[in-house]
Amino acid sequence: MTLHPVLDAPDSQTLFFIFRDATSGKTTYGGGRFLYSSLPKAGTLELDFNKAFSPPCAFTDFATCPLPPPQNRLSVAIDAGEKAPAH
Repeated sequence: MTLHPVLDAPDSQTLFFIFRDATSGKTTYGGGRFLYSSLPKAGTLELDFNKAFSPPCAFTDFATCPLPPPQNRLSVAIDAGEKAPAH
C-alpha cells in the first residue's frame, strides 16, 4: 500500500497525509481523515494510524477541508484512529 504525503512547507519536518479508506462514511468521517508523520529515516517510514484524526469539516459545516487525492483512497479498512464524530 502506498500513500502520497503533502509537505505543509518546503522546510517542514513532518509529512501530512490525507486519506480515505473502507471505513469512510461508515465508522469514520466520510470525507476521509488526516495523519501526520515524521520524515523518513534511512529510507523507511512507519505510519501510526492510531494517530489518524478527523478534519475540521467533520465537526462543522463552516469549515472547508481538502479531499484525499485518488491515489490515497484505500480499498482496505483502517480501523485505527479517530472514529466519526457524533452529531
